[in-house]
Amino acid sequence: MAGDDTPAETKKKGSSKKNSKESSTLKQKSPAEFFAENKNIAGFDNPGKSLYTTVRELVENALDSAESISELPEVEVTIEEIVKSKFNSMIGLIDRERVDTQLYDDYETEKAREKRLVKEARASEIQAKNLASGKKNKEPGVSKVLKARGEASYYKVTCKDNGKGMPHDDIPNMFGRVLSGTKYGLKQTRGKFGLGAKMALIWSKMSTGLPIEISSSMKGQNYVTFCRLDIDIHRNIPHIHLHEKKANKEIWHGAEIQVVIEGNWTTYRSKILHYMRQMAVITPYAQFLFRFISETPEKNVTIKFTRRTDVMPPIPIETKHHPSSVDLLLIKRLITDASKKTLVQFLQNEFVNINKNLAARLIGEMGPDFSPNMAVKSVTSQQMVRIHQLFRQAKFDDPSGDCLSPAGEYNLRLGIIKELHPDMVATHSGSAQVFEGHPFIVEAGVSVGGRDVKQGINIFRFANRIPLLFEQGGDVVTRTALKRINWNSYKINQTQDKIGVFVSIVSTKIPFKGTGKEYIGDDISEIATAVKSAIQQCCIQLKSKIVKRIQAREQQERKRSLSRYIPDATGAVYDVLKQMTEEHTTMRKRYREEETAMLEKVSKSIITKETLKEKLAEHVEQVDYEMALEYATQSGVSEEPRETIYLQHLNPNTSNFIDLHSPTFVFRLIL
Repeated sequence: MAGDDTPAETKKKGSSKKNSKESSTLKQKSPAEFFAENKNIAGFDNPGKSLYTTVRELVENALDSAESISELPEVEVTIEEIVKSKFNSMIGLIDRERVDTQLYDDYETEKAREKRLVKEARASEIQAKNLASGKKNKEPGVSKVLKARGEASYYKVTCKDNGKGMPHDDIPNMFGRVLSGTKYGLKQTRGKFGLGAKMALIWSKMSTGLPIEISSSMKGQNYVTFCRLDIDIHRNIPHIHLHEKKANKEIWHGAEIQVVIEGNWTTYRSKILHYMRQMAVITPYAQFLFRFISETPEKNVTIKFTRRTDVMPPIPIETKHHPSSVDLLLIKRLITDASKKTLVQFLQNEFVNINKNLAARLIGEMGPDFSPNMAVKSVTSQQMVRIHQLFRQAKFDDPSGDCLSPAGEYNLRLGIIKELHPDMVATHSGSAQVFEGHPFIVEAGVSVGGRDVKQGINIFRFANRIPLLFEQGGDVVTRTALKRINWNSYKINQTQDKIGVFVSIVSTKIPFKGTGKEYIGDDISEIATAVKSAIQQCCIQLKSKIVKRIQAREQQERKRSLSRYIPDATGAVYDVLKQMTEEHTTMRKRYREEETAMLEKVSKSIITKETLKEKLAEHVEQVDYEMALEYATQSGVSEEPRETIYLQHLNPNTSNFIDLHSPTFVFRLIL
């Protein structure tokens, strides 16, 4: 009959339903699992980038830790190359010789090998002929050698600091549980995702399988915590191998983190070194020691970025949310976690710029269903929507920038001078401005000339005092410096001069673009305007210096021109005087008394061509000195050779002093 199913069809249908049911089963992923599968979001795109990001995360954690206790940071970073045989011994794997060579990706057939050898022999013969005939040899091409996909490079990254340290019991969760940490409040932070060393541990788990090792001690502790752990990615919990206390014989405080990962030093060497150098620019109060240890000693790198000041920016302060910056979900969470009982107390306590009077006015505007003394926990979902709508429409005072911690003009200027040694530099720090309820401050520096600076515009970008090295083209700083600044109007040659443009933006929320959070978009008018204004203020300062320098150069040129004509001028004047003397003697021509006295000196050879030359040269020198003195008085700068002097920092425990801050210097009064 039509519509009847045969047993086979019935079985097939049942199997299909079973498969459909299995495929529709809901599955969950832990946060660690999500970031492991989408590691590019956190900057772990490839082995080279992963090595760079690991260094960056560890360095920024170290700086945060030291600054949180107002300790001048001392950070040591070591990258040690680990060859395959050493790595295998670390994981307990015995090296094995290849048996089936054709199985490997870098296998070369006999025919291909003969062809390569013939080509290399021909190239060597040509080079020998050129050498014999005196011709210049071309650079030898790099032989194309296939690299097996499984052949990886491994590195042990170690970062040691003198910071706060970590509580003994918290260390496993601080490193082995993703999205748990101490930086999730509303304040200016260096990190981008709040992952820190956790992502380095995930990458280590994925690429080497080796655990991370942490040594830590807090101030005043008589022990050092040592913890070796990895992470259970599927359950997002730490897997502890060893967690113990050791005697703190050196009375040390801080943290030392060691992790072994797959990386690529060759391709990301310049990025890592640029990062360290730019970090030294924005934090001149920190001391960095960077080491790369290779199996080949001549490839070793050691760079020390010395401290040049002990003036640190203030510690960023956690702040409350601005009403215009919250969304419906955040309002619901704040109400759920509220410690205050009434609605009017909730509005006053959880948001900035809402006092008791404004809170009462807002509640009155919400409608008859609201009252100042109503229980905040009784607010319904519909009422939350009403609160959100009013927050978006009402007018509130802008939040202040008191919670922010910019580097400061003094530190920015000092960092630029310390690392680049420019001919001249100007800095500017703008006032706090607001974007979508979040305060931000833009600081800028522009330098001309310097060491290791290319011709043209060299851009250095910082967000919350960390360098941004990738995706520069779309950044608001790059677009502003290249397209919105008329450098010629400030007497700066955009193509010939060595120009350094430094822009640092700090905020409670940096509006990064892209999944990797490597640049700030050009579509935010408030930030774009502030960046342009800050750069222009620097250029105005530089223009004044450049104009005065041009005037001094023109003055020197005038002096050289006058000096060049002194011999001809003295000869002509002396010939006229000689002729006048002869006329006075032979023709009895009468002159005034002072003229007669001068002619007598000429006849007696008191005034000669040489004495005239000396007097004229003295006059040119006098005029030049007076003009130079006027220039120095106007510019306020001595043109005498100067030697850079750096004051050593004083121990605050043994010295009493007061710092008087200025944008360009700090005056220390020792009591």
